[in-house]
Amino acid sequence: MSDFSIKDMLFMQQTLQEKYKDKWETIGPEAGKHKLLWMIGEIGEVVDIIKKNGDVKALEDHALRRHLIEEMADVLMYYNDVLLCYGISDEELKEAYTTKFEKNMKRW
Repeated sequence: MSDFSIKDMLFMQQTLQEKYKDKWETIGPEAGKHKLLWMIGEIGEVVDIIKKNGDVKALEDHALRRHLIEEMADVLMYYNDVLLCYGISDEELKEAYTTKFEKNMKRW
């Protein structure tokens, strides 16, 4: 897989949600805040790795780097769950991201 897009992640997350629909909270607006809270928890795990080990070790230590990347993947999984909860498509996100990028390029 040479390119890995938001569209790919959303599809994978939808597949995961479908597989565990009887065990997990139903994806929808009412679940959005819960997914955001779970995502914040995962962000905390990323911060802990850096805080406890330092910036450089996360780059140089192979096992620690794998752990950091795994936790970043968890963040992205919950992020994509939030997108699914609010029905935000990859096209909508791309448009908003591009617009924000262009605004920021002119900011300072």
